[in-house]
Amino acid sequence: MQQLEMFPDNIRIERVDHDSNMYRFYRLRLMPDLFGGVSLLREWGRIGTQGRHRIELFEDAGSAANAMTALYRAK
Repeated sequence: MQQLEMFPDNIRIERVDHDSNMYRFYRLRLMPDLFGGVSLLREWGRIGTQGRHRIELFEDAGSAANAMTALYRAK
């Protein structure tokens, strides 16, 4: 078993506060790219909308997983 199999490749966080009309999501996904690397896709916005996104490219899955973990901890 590889070490990376222990880590998720898809994380979704939601923050809902009815009193302040806050309905937000934040999603992190690891996806292989066409050149043998791994892409980290970040999506965020209001629940029920498409939101915004940003893609970061990494040479290997380990680097992408480390970046995803750091972003998750920051949120």
